[in-house]
Amino acid sequence: MASSAKRRAVGVGENPEQSDDSSDEGLDESGEEESENSEEEINEEVVVDFEAHAISDNDFNGIKKLLQQLFLKAHVNTSELTDVIIQQNHIGSVIRQAEVPDDSDDEDPDEVFGFISIVNLTERKEVECVEQIKELVLGQCEKLCSAAVLEQFEKVLHDTSQAVGLLLSERFINVPPQIALPLYRQLLDEMAEAQKTNKPTGKCHYCLLISKTCQEAKKTIPARGPPKEELLFVNAEEEFFYEQAVAKFNYSVQEEADSCLAGRWSFDDVPMKPFRTVSLIPMDRMPVIMDKLKEYLTI
Repeated sequence: MASSAKRRAVGVGENPEQSDDSSDEGLDESGEEESENSEEEINEEVVVDFEAHAISDNDFNGIKKLLQQLFLKAHVNTSELTDVIIQQNHIGSVIRQAEVPDDSDDEDPDEVFGFISIVNLTERKEVECVEQIKELVLGQCEKLCSAAVLEQFEKVLHDTSQAVGLLLSERFINVPPQIALPLYRQLLDEMAEAQKTNKPTGKCHYCLLISKTCQEAKKTIPARGPPKEELLFVNAEEEFFYEQAVAKFNYSVQEEADSCLAGRWSFDDVPMKPFRTVSLIPMDRMPVIMDKLKEYLTI
């Protein structure tokens, strides 16, 4: 049974089933009728409402799939991390389609199109997946960053007196960014409630965010001039978190990913290199970040 909705519809987007991964089956057939149908499909605009729901056991596969897209081939037990997220279901939300028509071809009316949560890494330091995430971050930082930046990450991640929360906000690329604003509002409200009841998720002094990002591939394109080094965020709102970070770095996942799933932007077919961007943000910076989200994401 689907869990009850936490709120009214929180976003509108394209039909989630209309993606670049759609099947090419039937393209061998020719005829004007098929051509006309294809043209109609391309021009058809379908509005879809989304709702935020409490996280439940039914969401395991959907959440794990989104975590796998984030961590790719990194040595992180995404099944265990999904279990942790579900166990602390007093905090966090999943995004589902508001209403699935009876005649829909969807096999799962409770399909997860995104989720948001935060996991206290300090309180759960004995959990395998938590240690794996810390090792991933510190290992990449050691290879790529200065001694000062590494020292800052090590100090915060090893300091048991100031808890660090892993902020997780993942969604399909065709779910609009406007959905992030009510989800973050809900998450912060739930963290405040957790703090009142002395739950671990309410005790975080820092949040650690691993974002999916891209940069233009370094190669000479005379018609366009020198390539840009601009960092592009797949979840656009996460740039505001990055701006408030006290420590941050990028690491390449080009060997792990086939492409950069950044469908929100038009890059004029310029090849992009996929990265993961790690940001360490003090929780007291959240009001500034929320003001930015309100400014740019209010419909």
